[in-house]
This record gives sequence, C-alpha cells and structure tokens, in this order.
Amino acid sequence: MKLIPLFALLVTIPLAAAQSTPAPKQPPLTHRTAALLTVDGFQFKDLNHNGKLDPYEDWRLPAEVRAKDLLQQMTLDEMAGVMMHGTLPTINGTLGSGQAGYDEAKITAYIQDSHINAFITRLSGSASFLAEQNNRIQAIAEATRLGIPVTVSTDPRNHFRYMQGASVQTGSFSKWPELLGFAAIGDEKLVRQFADIARQEYIAIGIRMTLSPQADLATEPRWARIDGTFGEDANLARKLVKAYVEGFQYGDNGPNPKSVLAVVKHWVGYGAQLDGWDSHNYYGRYADFPGNNFQYHITPYLGAFEANVAGVMPTYSILQHVAIDGKPLEQVGGGFSSQLLTGLLREKYGYKGVIVSDWGITQDCTGDCRNGYPAGVKPHFSQVGMPWGMEDVPREDRVAKTINAGVDQIGDSHEPQLVVSAVHDGKIPEARVRDAAYRILLQKFQIGLFEDPYADPERAKEYVGNPRSIDAGRAAQRRALVLLENKNHLLPLKSTNRKVYLYDIDPAVATTMGFTVVDSPEKADLAIVRAVAPFQSEHPNYDFGARQSEGRLDYRDTDPAYAALVKASAKVPTIFSVSLDRPAILTNVKDKAAALIGNFGVDDVALLDVICGKAKPEGHLPFELPSSVEAVKAQKSDVPYDSKNPLYKFGFGLSY
Repeated sequence: MKLIPLFALLVTIPLAAAQSTPAPKQPPLTHRTAALLTVDGFQFKDLNHNGKLDPYEDWRLPAEVRAKDLLQQMTLDEMAGVMMHGTLPTINGTLGSGQAGYDEAKITAYIQDSHINAFITRLSGSASFLAEQNNRIQAIAEATRLGIPVTVSTDPRNHFRYMQGASVQTGSFSKWPELLGFAAIGDEKLVRQFADIARQEYIAIGIRMTLSPQADLATEPRWARIDGTFGEDANLARKLVKAYVEGFQYGDNGPNPKSVLAVVKHWVGYGAQLDGWDSHNYYGRYADFPGNNFQYHITPYLGAFEANVAGVMPTYSILQHVAIDGKPLEQVGGGFSSQLLTGLLREKYGYKGVIVSDWGITQDCTGDCRNGYPAGVKPHFSQVGMPWGMEDVPREDRVAKTINAGVDQIGDSHEPQLVVSAVHDGKIPEARVRDAAYRILLQKFQIGLFEDPYADPERAKEYVGNPRSIDAGRAAQRRALVLLENKNHLLPLKSTNRKVYLYDIDPAVATTMGFTVVDSPEKADLAIVRAVAPFQSEHPNYDFGARQSEGRLDYRDTDPAYAALVKASAKVPTIFSVSLDRPAILTNVKDKAAALIGNFGVDDVALLDVICGKAKPEGHLPFELPSSVEAVKAQKSDVPYDSKNPLYKFGFGLSY
C-alpha cells in the first residue's frame, strides 16, 4: 500500500487570534491501516481505532500532555514492553543479512504480544531496501491496540571498521573517519557537519536513534574500543561530543521532529579498563582508577548534557578504586549502580532523558561465557550475558536491580514479563515503571514519530550516500591523516611516474594516478604498505573478544603487513600507513619506513591523494604512541599522557 502524505489544510480564524496565537500547521501524516479523523479542519490518525480523537493522537497538544494521556490508557504489560529495547531478527537468524530481510513472524510476536516498540537494527543492504524493511515493521506496530510506533536504533554506520555489536557494515552510507579521526582534526564544525549528514541518511531509511557517540576516554592504550572514542583528551572530547549530539539531534534544545535521538555512552569510566581487557568479557569486567582520576572521565559527558542529549547508556564495567561523596562504589556493573545512575547522573548532573542499558546485562553468563569458549567457536549474542556483579542472582532480581538503579530501558531484552513479575512480587514499584515508560514515550512524541514513522524508499536513494556526502566524507578522511615521519622530504611525491610495489592497496586506484604497479619490491622504485594495527589477544579465556582488537600493540615478524614492510624497505623507500584504532607501538616501524602515516579509516583514493600531494595531512595524534610494551604496562589505566618516553606525543603531526 502506498504511503499517504497529508499536507497543511487552511483554516479561517479571526485576525486578532491569528496575531496572538499562531495557527497550528498540519504536519505530514503517513499511515497504512489506521483510519484518519477530521477535527476542526485538521486530520489526525486514529491510532487506537476507537473512532474519536484522543489527546495522545492530537498533534496540536504538547508532547508531555500526549505522553501522559497515552500512559493512562496503557496496561502494566504494555508499559513494561516500552521498557524493552529489542533486536530486530532477520530471516536467517544473523545480525545483518543483506537482502534477506527481517523475520516478520518473530517481530510481530515481539510487537503485538510483548508490546515492545524499540529495536536495534543490524540489517545491511541498499537504502531503498532498508526503508522498505522499516515500513514493514511500522505497519505491524500501527495495527496494535494503541498504534505505538517503533523507535529503530542503530550502531554507527558511517565509518570503516566493522565490529559486531559496536558498528554496522556501512553498505551505501557515506564513509567518514572513525571518531578518532575527527579528534585528530579537532574541528567541531566538521563533527557537526558529519553528524547532520548521517542524521539525514538515518531518517531517510527510518532510523531515529543512534547508539552513539562514545564519550569514553582512551587512557588505557590496550583497550579494544578506543577507535569509537575521541581520544584521551577530556576537554577535546567534551567539545566534539557536544557537536556530535547537536548534529544528530538537529540543535542543542533536545529532541525535535528533525532529530535522530543520540545515546551517549558508556557512563562512565569505560576507557580505564584494567589491563586493557574489554568488559564485554567476563575476564574484562573491571575498570580501574589507580590514579584517582574518575572526574576526568566525566568531563566529555558534560558536552552531551550541554546539548541536551536524549539518551545515556551505562558502562558494563565494575569500577574499582572509585568513591562518590566518600562512599566506595558498589561492585556491580554501571547498569546496576544507583550511585552512578540516580545519585550522580540524575541528581548531581540533573539529567532528565532516557537511560538505556547496554546489551545483555540481564542475560546469564555461565559455563563457557565465564571460562572461555572452545577454540574456533564464536558465540552468538544470545549465548552471552554481561551481568557483572550480578551473575549469581535470578534474572528477575537483575531486572529489578537495574530498573531501581535508574535504567529506563533494557538493551537486547525481549522479556517484559520479568518487569511485570517483579512489580507483582514487590521488587519494583509500579510508579517506577510508569516513570520510565513516560520518558521513553515522550521522546517518541517529541520527534514526531506518531505522525510520520514511515520512510520513503525513493527519498532514501537520494539521501543515503549521495555524491556530496561521499565527497565530504573523503575530504575528512584526507584531513585526518597524521604524518609521523617524512624522511628526506619524500612526501608529497613529486611525480607518480614510478614503478610501485603495493601491499593492501588497490592496484587499479594506483594506476589511475599514474603509477606502474609491479609485483615485487625488486622491480619497484617505491613501495606503499597499508597495515591494520597489531593485535593478538593474550588472555586464556579469549571468547567474545574474538571480534575485537585486544592484547598486544607491537608489530612482530609474524604480522603480514610488518613482514611486507621489512621486505620492501630493504630494497626501496617504503611508505607505511597504519590504521590507528589503538595506540600502536611503532618503534620497529619508524626505523624502516621512509614515510609513516597514521590513519583512522581512509580509502585508497584519499590516502593516495595525500601521498601524491593533491591534499595535505592535517591530523594530530588524539593519543600518544608508546615506545615499548614495558611503557604500556607501567601506565595507569585512568590517566592520560603518562607513557614514559612516548615515541610520539599527544598532538604530534607533521604536514607539507
């Protein structure tokens, strides 16, 4: 069925009234099954199918009034459903299945039977396909008793690196550097521009919430999630986090009809991971603050609060050596901590938005989840839980603990009956459920989701990955490059009329730029080697972290890209570009590379443009690069810039 847009209808009102109170303006309405009501010359959707206009259906009323009216019509089961943030299943059961699409039978059960109306999507595919799939979900929701639309969320989609559970393969979206690249540039206007473009791309396919940005700080260089941060400088991160939220939410006044709701994460201190292990894993469940530097890790969140961020996601981690108002933190994960969520976030910082838990905190973690999966086994999300500090209590008690601590919506949960049973058992006050559901519903009204939840597949083709956005993203990729070494002023190359040996560079791109590509360094005048940063988990229980860059930071002879550098540099001047998703140790690279370039997500065209002088590298390191493994181990996990004799200091960067 075609979408039905309904535009403004003219209403004749007295001149005096027009001067004192602006006439309401008919918003666009899109619908599939709900009937339309005409009242006072305006049109409204009859979402509860009762043939009359209820206050929650009346777009002329304030969002607060509409949300309260809707709550009065809801059962406890329905309010509990609002407190779930599920995952949209796909036909073949994978996290993203291209043209396979969603499993509508399962989704119908989630929406109609469990009353869930917030989901993350990990589906990939063309823009028009994603828009069509969104519309199928919204049509299911529109047909329910109250017609509450679905809020569809996503992990970041506009960067290079794919990390299961932290990002989505980009597909046709414009490509930009990782957030570290924006920190390397340090331009808040550029961050705002990026977020505004991504906002338009998301809305075009029906996504209205982004589970980003990360306001965590990269103070522990071995941590696996550094590439999603703005680096280790708290004040730089604060201003860039603010710009990011402003771009996605279309201003700094909070949710509005043009917003994609931003969820800043992970409150708070996730970057100070003990020994760099990540808290997706049982063995990495602790963050540590030996430097008494907890307040420093709060600073970036102040930028999000200044921009009236819609959502906050707590950290998985248990924070060690932290006290608030003189009282040591309870040793539970951030999503269970009333000290972090109610005491600090709500009361001290006055945060009034939605608190969304990270995924899986109420799930079980037993057996292999704690002890390590067999070699070669990569567990599915459904097999993994992150209930740190609450591992050995019943699931209903975990649900009660997180909600009473301050969480409004539980990530990756499809079991509202646990909330209902906890209320009946006296573990959660019903007023707390009503409070949480109100906050979530309020934002749906504020962004206009009740009026216009559908996407236009043709519009999606126009907005997602259009040439202007692609060009803007590539320009940012160039600017973010950090030139670390340029021996004998090799760069920019004065001529591309050279024979070049390539490693992990597309020969077709090099050929279009005038190079002659050869198959060995012995035949070349020059070599260009691209490399991912070194990593190798050294933990005996390396399980869910198999998706992450964990462990060591130094290159070894067994690393293919490093072996290519050693081989090529013995014959010809070699340009080495390393993807700095973490602070790599480049001591044994520096002496071999004629030119050394750090990147934070760059395509071959943008990289070769800078090598050939069509653009200049403008980036400066958003974290220091340590000189040795020993220096890394001696650092305090919560303190920035504390590596002994760093190879390159924070802020270092050359140019032409």
